[in-house]
Amino acid sequence: MRVLVTGGAGYIGSVAVERLLTRGAEVVVLDNLWRGHRAAVPADVELHNCDLRDGESIARAVAEAAPEAILHFAAATLVPESMERPGDYFAINVVGSHHLIEAARRAGVDRFVLSSTAAVYGMPEELPITESSQTLPINPYGRSKLMVEQMLEWHAAAHGLRYACLRYFNVAGATDEHGEDHEPETHVIPVALQVLLGRRERFSVFGTDYPTADGTAIRDYVHVVDLVDAHLLALERLAVAPGPLGAFNLGTKEGFSVRQIVEGVERATGHHLPVAYGPRRAGDPAALIADSTRAREELGWRPTRSTLDEMIGSAWAWYQRHPNGYEA
Repeated sequence: MRVLVTGGAGYIGSVAVERLLTRGAEVVVLDNLWRGHRAAVPADVELHNCDLRDGESIARAVAEAAPEAILHFAAATLVPESMERPGDYFAINVVGSHHLIEAARRAGVDRFVLSSTAAVYGMPEELPITESSQTLPINPYGRSKLMVEQMLEWHAAAHGLRYACLRYFNVAGATDEHGEDHEPETHVIPVALQVLLGRRERFSVFGTDYPTADGTAIRDYVHVVDLVDAHLLALERLAVAPGPLGAFNLGTKEGFSVRQIVEGVERATGHHLPVAYGPRRAGDPAALIADSTRAREELGWRPTRSTLDEMIGSAWAWYQRHPNGYEA
């Protein structure tokens, strides 16, 4: 199979490229290197350096790549940033995805897997979240991803596009070759590890009085390899599916609290983590966890690496090998 991976120079996308190559797939990467890294793309993998907002460049890249399927990871993904710069998020995520979907249609590509987000649900009233939960995003990031899902739905109806949308909260962990190297870094586990690397003074915990077992907020986490494997399973399923697959949640159904993250970091690294405790942040719910029953039953997804020790341990090992990220 020949697969186009957008965002293939980024965190999740680079792991997707790695996993596809180990399975013998031909891979082409499309990435503008805005927050991705050229060094994350294998030297022998074709890279199209172009921006999703440039419709002509996207059409040309997809036509030249001539893929059988597309894995779409490229996006702007920071919730606070989306609140400050909503226009960028709609331009990149919505208009950019429109360009990609149109280019795929013109090139005859009928299999499309979207890396979406559980942020499409907003502040759910019931947990764990299922795919039938109401979608009421509360920020431009979540709204933009929901709009892309809706575009895919209409393209499926009009043009027979077969697609899947994978919704998840937090991703963590690394492979031997690929890990998180973001600027700015906002993800909880790498932020904690950066404290131990001397890049931050302390790890901040916001809220210790939530109605949870230890008083700190609970969030869902999935190992990046388990996450990517779900995308590849969706890709395989689309090859034989008569139509679109729709949305799948990816998660552990249990989640981990912030205190558990702190304990896990200290356990995995053998170092004490300096912590600063503060009040809750406005708008942060006590818990956000997703029910991945549908992915397990229909895709055969079996996450095997999404334990706290494995996610933190693999991330820490990657940072030991790459103390400056992808910088030489």
